[in-house]
Amino acid sequence: MDIKESLRIAFKEFILPELDKIKEDNKEIKINLVSVNKRLDDINIHLVDQSRRIDETNKRIDALREDLTLRIDAVREDLTLRIDAVREDLTQRIDGMNNRMDRLYEVIVRKEEHYKLEQRVANLEIEINQIKTKLAA
Repeated sequence: MDIKESLRIAFKEFILPELDKIKEDNKEIKINLVSVNKRLDDINIHLVDQSRRIDETNKRIDALREDLTLRIDAVREDLTLRIDAVREDLTQRIDGMNNRMDRLYEVIVRKEEHYKLEQRVANLEIEINQIKTKLAA
């Protein structure tokens, strides 16, 4: 029995303390694993919350984008109508100015022709006076 007893003693002295240490380490690992799992669960809950918030924010952004698009389209339509009205008004004014310039040109040409006619009449009067003077002499 000496061998059996010495094996038992050796087993108790070398292997059992090592097994106890492994068991303690295993307990610590399990405790750490539980802690890590709890932290992962918390992080997962946080990520789900952030995802929900991002989805809500995206919905609000989409609603704002749609509202702004409608407003921009309305402003664009209003500006287009105003620009068309201004263009039409300017076209009418330009046409009116062109008509006035045409009439002014006609008046200027007539005055120039009138001055030419006055000059010709004056020249003719001078010629008639010269002819009368020659006939009287």
